[in-house]
Amino acid sequence: MSITKNPHINPLGFREYDARWLYPKDINLEGIKEVGLGFGTQIISKTNSSPRVVVGHDYRSYSEEIKKKLVEGLINTGCNVEDIGLSLSPTAYYAQLKLNADAVAMITASHNENGWTGIKMGIEKGLTHSPNEMEELKNIVLKKKFNVGKGSYKEIKDFKKIYISSLTKNKIKKEIKVVIACGNGTAGAFAPTVFKDIGCKVIELDCNLDYNFPKYNPNPEDLKMLKAISKSVKENNADVGFGFDGDGDRVGIIDNKGNEIFSDKVGLIIARNLSEKNQKQKFIVDVKSTGLYASDKILLKNNCKTIYWKTGHSHIKRKVKEENALAGFEKSGHFFFNQPLGFGYDDGIQSAIQVCLLLEKQNKSMSEIINELPRTYQTPTMAPYCKDDEKYNVVETLKEKIETLRLKKSKIDNQEIANILTVNGIRFSLEDGSWGLIRASSNKPSLVIVTESPTSDSRKRKIFEFIDDLLQSTGKIGEYDQKI
Repeated sequence: MSITKNPHINPLGFREYDARWLYPKDINLEGIKEVGLGFGTQIISKTNSSPRVVVGHDYRSYSEEIKKKLVEGLINTGCNVEDIGLSLSPTAYYAQLKLNADAVAMITASHNENGWTGIKMGIEKGLTHSPNEMEELKNIVLKKKFNVGKGSYKEIKDFKKIYISSLTKNKIKKEIKVVIACGNGTAGAFAPTVFKDIGCKVIELDCNLDYNFPKYNPNPEDLKMLKAISKSVKENNADVGFGFDGDGDRVGIIDNKGNEIFSDKVGLIIARNLSEKNQKQKFIVDVKSTGLYASDKILLKNNCKTIYWKTGHSHIKRKVKEENALAGFEKSGHFFFNQPLGFGYDDGIQSAIQVCLLLEKQNKSMSEIINELPRTYQTPTMAPYCKDDEKYNVVETLKEKIETLRLKKSKIDNQEIANILTVNGIRFSLEDGSWGLIRASSNKPSLVIVTESPTSDSRKRKIFEFIDDLLQSTGKIGEYDQKI
């Protein structure tokens, strides 16, 4: 079999738990076909000789042509492809479950800027690839160890309706006015319909599909998107605002006064609510999340345990399953609800529905509910540029420096470093519960920086200044995407 002609694949595109490339700079169509050949080979090695694979694509100008090449590769290994067309990542995950398929591949670059493409993929239902599976896939592709076979292709029409129907079975009786913001990304084809169907009054913001993203990138951590939602919430006197990312697996939330609520704190509110009827449960949160989980009085009263784990949708949902946790929450806006609440994977629309259910249950505004939490001072998630082939070494160097400072009892804003967590980069905590995080981004050439203090905004800034000084001393750091 002639494999491909002149394939080009940058190996760095195989990341921790999905694949991301600049297209066509870092991967061309023949390279995409070889990734399809590799993934098909991997699926067959773990399932059977004639597996069924669900595929979908997001709304970018080039996503469909990329999907077609991936499908070509899958079919040439013996996979039987079932194409659900334009979809969100959670639509594809749900399709694998609903159709009882052996694997799933979603063509999306999620919230990355235009020019990026990628694949979120999985074999075990409800999960996406682990780092080990990504490394295995990378080796198959780069060594061209492909299975040879002849599969099939068919379109699954109108799966969008089936997915929307799965989310709209339970109606909201209390009228809730919601701003639905999609940044002209794929969620615009799904989210407004869902919230209208469950009984909400919907104000649409940038929900028409436009792959040029003319206003801002569909990323609920992006300050431009958050400010636009805030403005709409205030102008329309809405109860809450929801912002969805490019592939619909994350949500950002604005309260009724137009204030951003970091998603880790939304998760804590939901965890508190769930813990009342689900005592002695576990919750998984990522290392970017607020320190309030560990000390929350309601969670402790209900004998619930919080485990801080690696950032990344694949890591958290896998940990939720391993620990049989009730739910998992990421600061980036990925929420995971295990049975009986959900299927374990991340779905931004389903997460926003949980917030609506919370508003329906409590006779309080969103701002009143969030104000019941102890106040902390948090930075946004900041991403200084750092080359892909240097970022992990930079983090390892800084781990050693911070550990040395801890042993020397050095102080940051008159506070000693009390403990260090290194499951994902380094998260160091001070005596008063303030903390800072430095980790390598899993999907972009950058680091990830977050700081939080329960004491003061000044201390939050002092921790950031301490981290920034360490970063600048390496000589490996470029500009930040944003600063505090």
